[in-house]
Amino acid sequence: MKALRGGYTLLTGCLEEAQPLQCVETAEQEEPGRAGTGVTASPPEEPYQPVLNGESNVLHAGQVQQLAPHLPPRVTGYPWNLLYCTARDGFSLKSMYRSMNKLSSPVLLVIRDTDGQTFGAFSSTTIRLSSCFYGTGETFLFSFSPELKVFKWTGSNTFFLKGDADLLVIGGGSGKFGLWLDGDLYHGGSHRCETFDNEILSPQEQFFIRDLEVWALT
Repeated sequence: MKALRGGYTLLTGCLEEAQPLQCVETAEQEEPGRAGTGVTASPPEEPYQPVLNGESNVLHAGQVQQLAPHLPPRVTGYPWNLLYCTARDGFSLKSMYRSMNKLSSPVLLVIRDTDGQTFGAFSSTTIRLSSCFYGTGETFLFSFSPELKVFKWTGSNTFFLKGDADLLVIGGGSGKFGLWLDGDLYHGGSHRCETFDNEILSPQEQFFIRDLEVWALT
């Protein structure tokens, strides 16, 4: 596995180039959440227990149960299947995209970094290659630090997801990304962004990935 070419200098260039963020696919949006909803969000009175069809190297049962109330009602009752994981499929953003070529369901992206921190994103749509930002207001970021914090859409912009062969970004604004991953799925970073008004998801703004998994309703 190789480090991100050019290190942080190259990434800074990517951030600066992304600042205009003018290309956004239009989609019907959910109502925005309150800015800074990272500490807690009101769960339903009777939260459901989602089923994971497969063994996770990142999430344990308690974390899955904590996430459940924050998922959209439309996914209630459906089992989640392990679509892609680095432990089984290797570290490659292109391979992750290929695993979702024929998928149209929401996905749950979960990461454990080399510091042992668990965090990720719920995407209302398949993660895919794109020339524009896409997604809906159901998308959110989360982190277990160690308690769950959920960062929902603020309504400030619609920069939910955008991906090319070398970089996947989730959340944006003013050249900052809520979560980004490089093409090797080895190196990533997190910054406060306008889309979710999130805290930094990892203990450090730049991190190395130990395990990454994508779960989908397939």
